[in-house]
Amino acid sequence: MTEAQHRDTAALVIGGTQGLGLAIAAQLRAEGCTRLVVAGRDAGRGQAAAKVLGAAFMPVDLADTGAVIALVDRAAEAMGRVDALVTAGALTDRGSILDTTPDLWDRVMAANAFFALQRFAQRAVEGGYPASAVNILSMVVHCGQSFLAPYSASKAALANVTRNAANALAKHRIRVNGINCGWMDTPGEDATQRRFHGAGDDWLAKAEAAQPFGMLVKPDHVAGLAAYMLGPRSGVMTGAIVDFDQNVSGAYPE
Repeated sequence: MTEAQHRDTAALVIGGTQGLGLAIAAQLRAEGCTRLVVAGRDAGRGQAAAKVLGAAFMPVDLADTGAVIALVDRAAEAMGRVDALVTAGALTDRGSILDTTPDLWDRVMAANAFFALQRFAQRAVEGGYPASAVNILSMVVHCGQSFLAPYSASKAALANVTRNAANALAKHRIRVNGINCGWMDTPGEDATQRRFHGAGDDWLAKAEAAQPFGMLVKPDHVAGLAAYMLGPRSGVMTGAIVDFDQNVSGAYPE
């Protein structure tokens, strides 16, 4: 049953060319999804991922709203429709309350996936078919580090969009859920640590040694939950946002 729950799914995974997005795409494929599009900025990486997955790749820049809307249309035309959407892309450029520029704020907020979800929902309503979306959020929605002010704000906004859209779209049998991911071991995080924090080759080992379970969150851990949320086994679940982390928000040393 698990292996085939997505045999009828037509899925678009934005940010699906590496890290968590790629893991979710692979999980959907493993559970029977044969109509699958992964999208991202890097064409070489995207084509390589698509080849491994047996999927199609479509390039997109999340900062280009028109291109994001067009991506949903192109994916729907290629697959007949899109009834499962994952938004796993984001910009994580650094900025605090003291030094974030208007340009940085606008760029980060523009990549929050609102219009991808909107076009996805519009097409499902027009087509009269049920659909399901999962927004990949972050534990920073609860606060976030000082140097992640615009990123934290963008994810907090998307958390509200997730619940607001779930409420608005329930009458159309369109479900929208989200996952607040904790610190995760991905190629993107490796690049971020090196670029912004001067991390060396041992940063991951040091980071994991300080975690309660001796590791960072792994993409494969989250991929199963995302596939579950998108599939029929999650039933009527909508408007849910799950904290997927080993550090409990609101907990304090005893």
